[in-house]
Amino acid sequence: MDYTVIIGLEVHVQLQTKTKLFCGCSTKFNPDHPNTQTCPVCLGLPGALPVLNREAFHLGMKTGLAINCEIPSFTKWDRKQYYYPDLPKAYQISQFDLPMSQNGWLEIELDPETREKKKVGIIRAHLEEDAGKNSHDESGRGQDSKVDLNRCGTPLIEIVSEPDLRSAQEARTYLEELKLLLTYIDVSDCNMQEGSLRCDANVNLHVHKADGETVPTPIVEIKNLNSFRGVEQAIEYEVQRQWKDWQAKGLSLKDVPKETRGWDADRGVTLEQRGKEDAADYRYFPDPDLAPVTVTDAERERVSKELCERPADRRARFEKSYQLSVYDAAVIIDQGPTLADYFETVAESCGNGKQAANWVTQDVLRELKEREYEISEFPIKSEVLAALLQKVDANEITTKSARTVFQELLSDSEGNRGVEQIQSIIDEKGLALVSDTGQLESIVQAVVDRNAKAVADFQSGKQAAVGALIGQVMREIKGADPKTVRELLVEKMS
Repeated sequence: MDYTVIIGLEVHVQLQTKTKLFCGCSTKFNPDHPNTQTCPVCLGLPGALPVLNREAFHLGMKTGLAINCEIPSFTKWDRKQYYYPDLPKAYQISQFDLPMSQNGWLEIELDPETREKKKVGIIRAHLEEDAGKNSHDESGRGQDSKVDLNRCGTPLIEIVSEPDLRSAQEARTYLEELKLLLTYIDVSDCNMQEGSLRCDANVNLHVHKADGETVPTPIVEIKNLNSFRGVEQAIEYEVQRQWKDWQAKGLSLKDVPKETRGWDADRGVTLEQRGKEDAADYRYFPDPDLAPVTVTDAERERVSKELCERPADRRARFEKSYQLSVYDAAVIIDQGPTLADYFETVAESCGNGKQAANWVTQDVLRELKEREYEISEFPIKSEVLAALLQKVDANEITTKSARTVFQELLSDSEGNRGVEQIQSIIDEKGLALVSDTGQLESIVQAVVDRNAKAVADFQSGKQAAVGALIGQVMREIKGADPKTVRELLVEKMS
């Protein structure tokens, strides 16, 4: 490579509070009724004073501790000043030199096969209020732009990474792991469609010259990134754009200032928007209306105890404790904490983690998707599924029969069928495993006797011929074990 890609991400996450950061207005997503969730405080009207939302600060601390940040004993609020139509005060209450958390890290897995991991540094994670939302007429018909101030004052935590990421794929992996962590600790729903998670990417190249000198290209901040795939595509495009720019202009780029570019997903390009601001451009100064916040060791300890097991740690534990593959553990963990809890209850209760994983990742997830259910709405409770799998393990029913019982349990959408209903369904449908070898042998012999051609095909080396005969036996005796049936057929036909 003639260059190294340097990437740092700024991730804005809406905290899961009922009210805004400095006033009592609702934070509910409400695009159909613009400008209805506002008050003098978030509109910046004269004489209105902000009051800190304690829950927002608590969730901010929880986030900082989850990404291994230091939580200073003293933090304050600053005014970040700029003018934009969706910022009625003409300043944003944020944090500058004394953020509420700093110097952290998040570990990501670069390659599931080699298990190569990387620690991405976190410079800071600070609290700030959100701006409103502008919408523009992009049809070219010259209609008015509109401003919705419902989001003004919504609590955000901005997580700023070190420039430790070296590819678009690494950036996406970091974002996916961060989102998973934030949903596990229940500080945000991270819904990108509703703006609960947004990302800006800072990208440049360190070009390695033949004489050993390394020359950086100007840093570009990419905005308008609305999906993880969009982040990946925008970075890939920007890397190639900067490399072509370097090849065309060379060292003259050293004097080019930083810039902000917007990602156009439809065209697949980044477009120049403006020069990139520095801290001095925002004229930060301490907010005179808000008192600083002090944090004690006891508060840090209390919030730390609220943290659940991190997804990465739980993923590794599932692999070890339940002998799961890397893939199965990742599928379960990536679905979120409620499905992971469901799986763990099933695995513990049935005593077979691999079988529990197979059913949860295949049968349960398929039904959730088809029925558009959350796991909390799923009719088959974890203890019921565990009891069903125990019967398979005990050779009381076959896996095929278990799936018949599974579908019958699903037919009760209210989830009223408990463990005791399993045996009733087995008895009612005649699904119990047939252990009477004599009965099986007589059925197998009858099937062999009336299928002379299949027997001849098998004896001539066509192993597939036995498959159709297994089906005939299974239709006559529902609770038969396919493996045992196959063995008996092969014995008879041989």
